[in-house]
Order: sequence, then C-alpha cells, then structure tokens
Amino acid sequence: MTHATLRPEFENLIDPYASVGQLGSGFTFTEGPIWHPVGHYLLFSDMPADVRRRWDSTRGVVEVKRPSNKCNGMTYDADLSLIVCEHTTSSLVRERPDGRREVLASHFENQELNSPNDVCVHSSGAIYFSDPWYGRMPVYGVERPRQLGFQGVYRVPPGGGAPQLLVDRYLFEQPNGLCFSPDEKRLYVNDTVQALIRVFDVAPDRSLSNARVFASGIRSELEPGLPDGMKCDQLGNVWVTAPGGVWVYAANGDLLGKVRVPELVANLSWGGADFRTLFMTATHSVYTVTTKVGPRSEPYMTSRGGAAATASSAPAPQLKAEGLQLDPTRCALIIQDLQNDVIMEGGAFADSGAPAHARAQRVVDNVRRLADAARARGVAVIHVWFIVEPGAPGLTLNAPLFEGLADSKALVRGSWGAAPVAGLEPRPGDFIVEKMRMSAWEGSRLETILKATGRDMLIDTGAWTNMSIEHTARTGADKGYFMIVPEDCCSTMNAEWHNASINYAMQNVAIVTNADAVIRAIG
Repeated sequence: MTHATLRPEFENLIDPYASVGQLGSGFTFTEGPIWHPVGHYLLFSDMPADVRRRWDSTRGVVEVKRPSNKCNGMTYDADLSLIVCEHTTSSLVRERPDGRREVLASHFENQELNSPNDVCVHSSGAIYFSDPWYGRMPVYGVERPRQLGFQGVYRVPPGGGAPQLLVDRYLFEQPNGLCFSPDEKRLYVNDTVQALIRVFDVAPDRSLSNARVFASGIRSELEPGLPDGMKCDQLGNVWVTAPGGVWVYAANGDLLGKVRVPELVANLSWGGADFRTLFMTATHSVYTVTTKVGPRSEPYMTSRGGAAATASSAPAPQLKAEGLQLDPTRCALIIQDLQNDVIMEGGAFADSGAPAHARAQRVVDNVRRLADAARARGVAVIHVWFIVEPGAPGLTLNAPLFEGLADSKALVRGSWGAAPVAGLEPRPGDFIVEKMRMSAWEGSRLETILKATGRDMLIDTGAWTNMSIEHTARTGADKGYFMIVPEDCCSTMNAEWHNASINYAMQNVAIVTNADAVIRAIG
C-alpha cells in the first residue's frame, strides 16, 4: 500500500512505501493506544467488548482488564500512572502502578460529564480532556440521558481539583482528539461531526484563547473516516485520523500527505524502543508503520528511564531543516568514532548505555544512508577513528574519559573494538583520520585533508554527541568552518545528554538538522 505524498515535506516524515503491519485482529472496535516507555508494551481498548488489551513482542496480544468500563483514550502522567477516559462511568480516572484507582473528574457544576473521550497531559501536570457524548450511545457506551447540554473541553489542574471548562459551551458538536504542539503554546482539538480541527493559544495560566479553524473538510464520500484520534510530532506536524487512514498537516495548516491503512483508523500513538513506530487502532485491528519522526516530548516519556529518543528532561531535538542548501564540492562528511567499542554490545563501553541509544537513534543506518548519498554527489567522506597502541602509550590520562579508555583497554589498534561498525567501513576514495583526543581536530591530519580538497562545510556525525561531536563542532566553528550536525546521525549514552547537547551548545555553533534534510540539501 503506497501512502499519498501531497507535499515533498511528507517524505521527510515517513517513507511513502513504508509497509503497514498488523499486530492483531478480530477485535470489535479498537481505541486508545498508549506505549509504556519502561515496560515496552502497548495498551489499547476495545470499547464495545468492554475490555483492555496489551501487546508486547514476547507474548503478543493478551487481555488485561475486563470489564474496562468501556474505556476509550488513555495516556500516562509523569509518574507512569495510567490516565483513562471511561465511557460507562462518565469519568476520567488515574490508575496508579500499585493498583489504586482515583477519579480525577466525573462532574461539572454538579452534573455528570457526558463521557470523557481523549486525554493529554501538559508538562505542568495539568490534564486536558474532551467530553463528547459517544459513551452515552449504544454499543460504544451505555445508553442513558445526558445531564449536560453541551460538549466541552476541560482541564484538571496539577494536583487535582474540579475540572475547568476551557471553551465556549457550544463551540463543539463532538470534541474528540486533542494534542499539544511541541512547545505547548498551542492546543489542537478536533470535532468529529464538524470534520475539522481547531487550534487554541495556551496562556501562561494554561487557559485557552483565540480559537480558530486549523483544518476543515476532513471527510470523504469515497472512503470512510473522520477526525478522531490526533497526535503532534516533534517537528510540530499534526497527525489525525481521517478518510483512508491518517492525514498529516504541517504547523501552518498545509496538508502534507496521507498514511494509508486497510481499516478505518480511530486513534494513534507513537511507541517502540525509539518511538518511531506509529501504532494505529483501526476498527477490528491494530496496525503499525515506521516513521522517520517521533512524537512531541510528553511528560511520561521522560519517566523512570524511558528509552524513547525524545525521552529526556531536555526538549526533543530542535531542528532547522527548512531551506538548507549545500554545495557538495565544498562539503565533507565526518564519520567519527562509530567503532565497535564505542556503540556496540560487547564493546568496552557497552555498559554506558551507548549501544541502546545508538539503536534508538538508528545512527548506523542513518549515517550509512547519508554516506551513500554523499559519495554519489562528490562529497568527501572522512572516517575519524580513536586509535591507541597496545598499552596506550602517548595517551595522557588527564581526564576521566581517557583514564576509562586505558583501564578498559579500549580502541586498541587491530582489535575488534577499534574497527568500524559493520556497514560503515571505508569505501574506495574515502579518507581515514586517526586521533587520540575527543575532538577530530586535535593532533590529527583532518585540517590538512580539508584544505587539500577545498572543503569548508563539514557535516559532523558519529559518537558521542555531547563529547566528540560537540567538541569537533565547536572547534570547527572557531576555525571558520560551516558546521552541520544531523542529529539523527549522532548518539551518546542516553537521550537526555544527546538532547541537551543538540538543543543548547550545538544551536550556537552549527546548523542542527537531520539526515534527510542534508541529503536533499546536497542535491
């Protein structure tokens, strides 16, 4: 099944030929997918069947809660307590890891809520939810009269308290999916009946203002589907269920493309070890597709060592991918320290977390892809390796990093640990530079090669982001070189260190972007 590209930017987000896989089928109507960042499993609901299920790669799909109060949307808070919208009870509840159940919201002005439907959590701890009345209809809920005469969007303050109505009572017919922009300055809310998405400004007191239509006409006479579940990615694009699958809108409202799915999609959520797997609950099944982009950083992704690429106390990587153009005859691609001891299981530094973060970043695949494109366009490819002789003669032990390297007998010439990782071996015409310090410049012949080949634009990739890559970028900028850092071609010990380097130091010395943008920029 080929996805539909309407604007070129869509293919920066997903391969138009990315296969859609089915995790399970035979359900009644699936909803509410949410990925646990520590346990590495997916929860999803089946409202008509009144059951909650779990999927993981070991056991597949298993039932975990029946009855489930016909639960719908779910998410986690920063403590990894599950926040659940229940149709049967007209309540928003918190299920704590120890099993305790706490009602967060059930009434507004002494009247029962309609049926909380979807939910998201602000970094302040405030919880936002929509309240249409689908849960008071047959099949999806329990048929019963409504007490409220409108369908609203609410906020539960940090620490709890009565729900606060955030929108005009009669603005929405059936408010449904909702999500924040990456900087949390916008809240998007869709309306299934009106087939549109509205966007609001989020004030410092977390109230909403300046309601306006972001996208409309999300319907089709040719295929089923309407706006329901909705998520924002780390670049600010909005992914919403729609006819034929999932439609993707840029932050300016342009429709970029459509992800095709075999069944009507009701909701979606990113997960997987690197948060690049999009899980889609679709009528009788659950589907997945791999994306090139991850979700906006949400509070639960940072909790208890979650392994998401966006999981850190630092914000998700800030990219400057638009409008980048590079002259390949002036460019050099530096592939630094991508050696077995540095990023591979079984290497000297495997216990540091470096192998897991390299996998989460897909750094080997991304660098290999970038290197292939660079060679084809005449970009110089320079491999920079940290190499020491047996016994580490000449390696000054003036810093913990160098002491640890010597103690671990790492990166010794001729060893497996010093060799480049599989797939990133030098090709004919590539250059090899050796060093014994963090920076690629220090004590090496890097600058000699750059001057001899006339290269002054350096694409800086490899490991570790906050050490060798950052040192090289800083010094390169000081020397007058133009530095480009594709963040998905770098990794370190964990996402927090990576994102901190990318979002702070690197922003001042380099253009921070991604592999796809660099490939486009070199033609």
